[in-house]
Amino acid sequence: MTAAAPGIVTLGETMALLWPPEVGPLRHAPVLRLGVAGAESNLAVGAVRLGVPATWLGRVGDDEFGRLVTATLRGQGVTTTAVVDPGAPTGLMVKERRTARATRVLYYRSGSAGSRLDPGDVDPAAIAGARVLHVTGITPALSDSARAAVFAAVEEARAAGVTVSLDLNYRSALWSAGEAGPVLRELVHRADVVLATEDEARLVVDAPDDRALVAGLAALGPRHVLLKQGAAGSLSGIDDRLHRVPARTVPVVDPVGAGDAFGAGYLSGLCRGLGAEERLSLATTAGAFAVTVPGDWEGLPSLADLSLLDQDPDAVAR
Repeated sequence: MTAAAPGIVTLGETMALLWPPEVGPLRHAPVLRLGVAGAESNLAVGAVRLGVPATWLGRVGDDEFGRLVTATLRGQGVTTTAVVDPGAPTGLMVKERRTARATRVLYYRSGSAGSRLDPGDVDPAAIAGARVLHVTGITPALSDSARAAVFAAVEEARAAGVTVSLDLNYRSALWSAGEAGPVLRELVHRADVVLATEDEARLVVDAPDDRALVAGLAALGPRHVLLKQGAAGSLSGIDDRLHRVPARTVPVVDPVGAGDAFGAGYLSGLCRGLGAEERLSLATTAGAFAVTVPGDWEGLPSLADLSLLDQDPDAVAR
């Protein structure tokens, strides 16, 4: 394997995604759309669109869903190193838009190829050649071997002086809060950049408010702590300085994937050498774009798109 271009390397499970085009109970949907989704690969696509090379490492089944995953990611410009596992299927994610404002996600990933990720799948050369390694709290929940792969990748990055980014990304469908907390805390200790919602941060630190949550996570070691607060924006502690950034006001079509877009914006800005305020502005704008389009990554902006949110909403480019 060859080393990745200096950029972002990530690893995890990318699944086939099914979702209905209309709002309502899934059982009444006559048609389901087919795509792909995964927190880590969403971020990789977002980084590439923002001008930063990205590599995704993972496993897929020897099936049509697996071929869809690899073809889609490569088509989006993501360097894709996927172990094809003939003994397990590609995982499946199903989204239901139960109401115009409520989205539910179902997983069919027990025993999937992605859950069989192991330390042998980690590419030390790709990690050593990167600017940032990005991992999430989803992958350690999939299996013991996937958890070991995440920690192995983190240790490779630390040994090579590569920045480690962690999005806590807690999924209650995969493990309990009691199981997740200690593992996530160990990863926070090893990370340079941590992204979390307030609820996720409370799995790791006990704090009464958002400022205390940021301070508590920072006390464990990371220099960049980004607390995602949805419609309220974000509160971040970066090199001992607090930054509060309001969210962009946009019509929300599909909220899934906004956090991955936010992370892609911040990490791509870090790779490009932007200052803290510019990185946070880029992250906030990318997150806003993501929620305006159905799908987990389809709405992620390119560099050329970024100014569109500042234009007259009724303007037509001709």
